[in-house]
Amino acid sequence: MHREQRQRTRDLLKSKGIERALFAHIESVIWLTGFAPVIELQSPFQAGPHLVWYESGTFTLITQDFQAPYAGNYADEPDGGLIVYEGYAIEHPIRSVADMAEQLIGLVRGSQGSGAVGVEVDSVSTRQFHALNLGLNHPDIIPVDNWLKPLRMIKTDEEIAKLRRAFALNDLAFAAAQQVVKPGVTEIEVWSAAHSAIQNADGIRSPLGNDCVVSYREFNIGGLPAKNVLREGDSIIVDLSARHQGYWSDGCRVFYAAEPTPEQIQRHRFIESALDYAISLIKPGVKAKDVDAAVRAFVQSGDYPGYPHHTGHSNGVGLHEEPRIVPYNDLTIEAGMVILLEPATYTFGQKRLPH
Repeated sequence: MHREQRQRTRDLLKSKGIERALFAHIESVIWLTGFAPVIELQSPFQAGPHLVWYESGTFTLITQDFQAPYAGNYADEPDGGLIVYEGYAIEHPIRSVADMAEQLIGLVRGSQGSGAVGVEVDSVSTRQFHALNLGLNHPDIIPVDNWLKPLRMIKTDEEIAKLRRAFALNDLAFAAAQQVVKPGVTEIEVWSAAHSAIQNADGIRSPLGNDCVVSYREFNIGGLPAKNVLREGDSIIVDLSARHQGYWSDGCRVFYAAEPTPEQIQRHRFIESALDYAISLIKPGVKAKDVDAAVRAFVQSGDYPGYPHHTGHSNGVGLHEEPRIVPYNDLTIEAGMVILLEPATYTFGQKRLPH
């Protein structure tokens, strides 16, 4: 369960001379452990971010009792561990913050490591940081925020399997959305059909991103679904990211409230050809910014308006991960990366035909 991710992290920390580290960003926690909490349902009794304490080759997950079942069998991993603090209680006042701090202090106070401690300081709570200082008598701190992001670019087989399931959920959601698209239906009704399909198929309450907008919106690049009603001749963009075991998909479809016009068909086919062209450019050794420039030029060659967003990106435990396919990015594409591509064309207030 995510053993390759932890080995990459061990190698990185060793190369930096760091024997101990505290990870607090939810994406780091999921990537290191496979822990997949229901992130849009953070318990009011949760005492700050979930944590992973690293020392002597072992990664110990610290979480609230309510969320512990989402850790699966992580406690049985040879290089894993699980510490749970109490969240909700009726026998005494709620003391989850104090209990979390006590657990963290007790864990780090037994530390045998030396030297500075790596900490994701942008994500750890003030109370957790205070507990770390108390437990280790104010050690030197080295910020390690974003250190794991480069390691996350190359996906493991285990991650690919989770991503495939997330994308399969997306496909089910698109099919459900398409079934209800017709004149008189609202954006939120289309969105609800898609979300219900995902949760029914996966059997768990789960979050859903991104956009669901009718073509006549003045700014139709994206937006949250509302009560805007589909009319005859309208199109609707349904841009979805489903989440499965901590891993996100991302995809987009355009549906039509009735038969598409010849102009809509022509534009749709052109963007499909732009997507095919973009896919053909994704090869090891190619720079992200070169793919971005080529795809933008292809779209402009069709005399259609371009797009003001990225050409693509990766995803995994995060919705947007490196490599980003954008004008500034010098990163080189490598084997094992997962890249989503998003060429599009827009006419504000009329229609959008994206990836």
